[in-house]
Amino acid sequence: SLMGVDGKVHSLEDYRGSKALLVIFICNHCPYVIAVQDRINQLAREFGPRGVSVVGINSNDTTKYPADSFEAMKERAADQDFAFDYLIDESQEVARAYGAVCTPDPFLFSREGGRFVLRYHGRIDDSWKDPSAVKQRELAEAMGALLAGRAPSGEQVPTMG
Repeated sequence: SLMGVDGKVHSLEDYRGSKALLVIFICNHCPYVIAVQDRINQLAREFGPRGVSVVGINSNDTTKYPADSFEAMKERAADQDFAFDYLIDESQEVARAYGAVCTPDPFLFSREGGRFVLRYHGRIDDSWKDPSAVKQRELAEAMGALLAGRAPSGEQVPTMG
């Protein structure tokens, strides 16, 4: 259970009605996240109405990275009009449980029966730095595949961050 910038405590149970779940480890200060935050928001707006829940989790040490404080998270979510839940993992337990190692670090799950099964753990697209240079939207393709009842591509390029 993690606190969201919306003032509510969120847990995995909140997303059980979703067809798929994207959990993406992000933060405020990382230049890689800053470069793709609009694309993450776009994915939430594009796939949310189709049954995919998107959750951003900040697991950074806010003492080392004050720009990632909960108050700063609230400001970022409001300024960027995030269309997804943005949660804080102060203990870093959730990040450790997932094996998240950088930001952004996306984990895409399909809902199968009563549980979520990891189906994609790779980059968002093929040009983190320049959105105009994107030729392949791997994460969006994986999300679309899950919604169509197919498995995402077996080739999953690790994210950078």
